[in-house]
Amino acid sequence: MSDTPSSAPDVPTTYAEVEHALLARWPETKLDPTLERVEAFAHLLGDPQHAYPVVHLTGTNGKTSTSRMIDTLIRAMGLRTGRFTSPHVESMTERISIDGEPVSEEAFVEAYHDVAAFAALVDDQSEHPLSFFETVVGMAYAAFADAPVDAAIVEVGMGGSWDATNVVHAKVAVVTPISVDHAKYLGERPEDIAIEKAGIIKPGTVAVVAEQQPAVMEVLLERAAEVGATVRVEGVDFGVVHRLPAVGGQMVRLRGLRAEYDEVFLPLYGAHQAQNAVLALAAVEAFAGDEPLDAEIVHEAFGHVTSPGRLEVIRRSPTIVLDAAHNPHGARAAAAALEDSFTFNPLVGVVGVMADKDYEGVLSEFESLFSEIVCTQNSTPRALPAEELAEVARGIFGVDRVHVAPRLDDAIEQAATLAETEGVYGSGGVLVTGSVITVGEARTMLRPRDVAARASRAAEELS
Repeated sequence: MSDTPSSAPDVPTTYAEVEHALLARWPETKLDPTLERVEAFAHLLGDPQHAYPVVHLTGTNGKTSTSRMIDTLIRAMGLRTGRFTSPHVESMTERISIDGEPVSEEAFVEAYHDVAAFAALVDDQSEHPLSFFETVVGMAYAAFADAPVDAAIVEVGMGGSWDATNVVHAKVAVVTPISVDHAKYLGERPEDIAIEKAGIIKPGTVAVVAEQQPAVMEVLLERAAEVGATVRVEGVDFGVVHRLPAVGGQMVRLRGLRAEYDEVFLPLYGAHQAQNAVLALAAVEAFAGDEPLDAEIVHEAFGHVTSPGRLEVIRRSPTIVLDAAHNPHGARAAAAALEDSFTFNPLVGVVGVMADKDYEGVLSEFESLFSEIVCTQNSTPRALPAEELAEVARGIFGVDRVHVAPRLDDAIEQAATLAETEGVYGSGGVLVTGSVITVGEARTMLRPRDVAARASRAAEELS
């Protein structure tokens, strides 16, 4: 990275101050379709994103779970990894991980200090200052170069072509299933959205593509042909051969690009996670070269995969599950996984959504699954008020099945009481869903404090 200018401005010194400074920037939900600012920022930093090979992920759902699996597989091969993810579930530090663990708050502050002066230069020279997202992307790329890492796994924030992460030239580009989300910014049809997401596929890249709608696949294949990228497609070049729900997850047989891997235990629920797993496997095979991966490494890595807030059992008696489904496609996958892997009777939903999402579509996907629903809201200004969500829910579930509790803690308590009193002892469950932020706030409330403290200490030791 370049030397820091001698005229570096004063910068925040604590994690809370850094968090405040970043959030004071242009929000990541506000888009300006240009890479000029982030390219200038990266150039001032010494273009750290070119210091390591990159696996770049886009798609509508499954990016975070798939990226965590890729991270785990590459680390199992003995390589050091950096992973950039968004949005975070509980802490902003989750956006930048080294060797599978979020950086500590102290390391996050240091990463901010490393780029702050350069960010100020870009701010002064641009029509608009760097956004929150652009700044954190620069922090991540610089931190990965400083570590240094052997590979970076990078999720787009939104879209692809104009996403701030897209200053990389990926060795492997991964495209998870594409459906409609962020329609205001990306388009109303999946094939329109695919045009934007296809922008991460570049000359010489190996594109590893999940099963898609035909119109979406056509867009992706046209982009690959246009730039001279190699394409590997789920269902043709790799795929899930067999899966069987099991205690704590599922047993899968995966056909990769180089070999088949049988009796792989995946400690995550649902057919969609099996598909994420084989997508991750194919991506790592493409990253690694022509030889099959060691079967023992594959079994070991998948056996240790985690994906917080994705059908995560966070508490028992009654069982409370967290899932960050925030669009109809994600809700449909979560509902199918719950029916596949759990036997809740009843299942009570706690739902808090963002006002700019297709929350009616989300509610419809859960209608046949939830015995009752408690409408709530998270703490952000973008949250849809609980009563407004309830009004929509009453038209889908009927008046008698809908409850309202604006405070998330009250909503969870009410749902837990309903699950316990309306079912046979131990059979009831609660699903908290609708938004990553809703799930993150619930996770902070529900995780035992000693577990959270141990996780924090472990992250500090590994940073």
